[in-house]
Parts: sequence; C-alpha cells; structure tokens
Amino acid sequence: MRQILPGIIFAMLWASAAVATKIGITAAHPLVLANVRFFIAGILVLLFAYVIQGSKNRLPKGIEWRNLLIFSLLNTTIYLGAYVTAMKEVSAGIGSLSTATSPLFILIMSAVWMRRKLRWQELTGIALGFCGVAMATWPLLQDAHTTIKGLLILLGGMVSVSIATVFYARIKWELSSVVINGWQVLIGGLCLLPLTLLTADLHATRWTLTFWGPVFWLIVPVSIISMQLWFYLIRIDAVKASIWLFLCPIFGFVYSHFLLDEPLTVFTFLGTALVIAGLYLAQRKKEEIS
Repeated sequence: MRQILPGIIFAMLWASAAVATKIGITAAHPLVLANVRFFIAGILVLLFAYVIQGSKNRLPKGIEWRNLLIFSLLNTTIYLGAYVTAMKEVSAGIGSLSTATSPLFILIMSAVWMRRKLRWQELTGIALGFCGVAMATWPLLQDAHTTIKGLLILLGGMVSVSIATVFYARIKWELSSVVINGWQVLIGGLCLLPLTLLTADLHATRWTLTFWGPVFWLIVPVSIISMQLWFYLIRIDAVKASIWLFLCPIFGFVYSHFLLDEPLTVFTFLGTALVIAGLYLAQRKKEEIS
C-alpha cells in the first residue's frame, strides 16, 4: 500500500517529460533546451551535494573522472541529446512509450555485455514490446506526427542509455548517488555544448514562459521529484518498483492527446497493451531469477 500513491505520482510526472519537451522546443532549438536544463540541474544538484550536505561528499578523483565522463556521454550527452532532438520528429506519446521500453533495451544490452543467452520469456517480452511500439507508431507515420528519422534517432538514444545503465551497474562507485548524478548531468551538458553551438541558432530562441516553463518542469517535477519518488519505490521493493513504468505510456498518450491534440486510435491502445505485456513478461522472469 505504501507504493500506490508514490507510484502513481511517479508515473504521472515521469510521463510528462515528453509533453514538456514538445512544448519547450517550440520556443528554442532542442539542444538549447537540453543544455540549459543540464547546466541548471547539474549546478543545483552539485550545490546541494557540496554546500548543503557538505563534508558528506567529496570531489571525484583519478579514474572516477574517466568513469563519470563515459557515463555522462552515454546517459546525458547522447541519450538525452538524441531524445530531445527526436521529439521534433516524433509524437509525445511515442516519446513516453520509448522511455517505458528502456528495461527491454537494458535486458538486451546486459545479455550482450555478459554474453548470456536470453531465455524464451525474455525474448517473447522483447518481441511483444517492439511489436507494440511498431503498432502504436504506424498510424502516426501516416499523418506526419512521427517520422522514420525521428524513430531512428530515438532508437539510437535508447541503445545509448541501455549501455549506460549496464556500465553504471558494472562500476564499483565510491561516490554518492547525488554527486554522480550532479556531475554526470553537468559534464554531459558540457560535452553537448559544442554540438549545440554548431547546430543551433541561439538568436532564434524565445526566452519566454513557453521556454522557461518546460525547463522548470523538466528540472523540478521530472528530474528531482520523480527521481526521489523512484528511489523511494526502489528502497521498498526494487522488483515491484518497475511495475510503475507500465503506467508511463498510458499517461503519456493521455497527456499528448489532451494537451497537444495528438490522435488516439485503436492502434495506440493495442500497441500500448503489447508493450505493457512485454515489460511484464521480461520483469516477471527477472523476479523469478532474483
């Protein structure tokens, strides 16, 4: 029972990221939105870690900087850079659906990394998940709400964050999660900055509420509040916590329909159901193994 309200709020907030991004990129180049978010979020988290928590945390040293750089490139620069760029080409609903499928990509990458054969439940779950994304995407390709180019960029980002997750799990970190999170966001933003300066027209940015509203939402409710709820859910039960990811595509399509007027069709519902079924199968097997 302790999971229900935090779980629902987490799913509602996490799923809202795609809609906030879609609104923000109407006022600025996607990479400008990403960089501003990364710099503000990274600085705020590091101020909290080193000023408020103080001596509890230390600066990274030696090989930790290398590990942070690799993690930052994969998890922030490439993944979130690709995600925000793809949102120019795909619907907010598909953006939320792709985020919810991350456990399936992580499953594939972890199997490749550890050279482990996938079990039939895992393979079935992955197949159902990808079929679900294809089904939900199909009608959106027909009416220009989504493009193949956007889907490929999104796919590249999902592969990158999956590798990042496996890499993170394989490293024996001696830094606190707050310090790691702060540095990986800030370093990721610094690595993205040259590409932003080369490709974005900064003068075209409209520094209005249409820009700053999404930036605030992506930093506070999405990055801070929802992540704290996620850590709380993991502490209670790490396996059951992932169940709340199943709600994200549902909320995502609801938001995209009512806030952005994106279409909801029978393909949307059937595709989302297939993704949820695939996630359930893969997660169920994980629970049996653990």
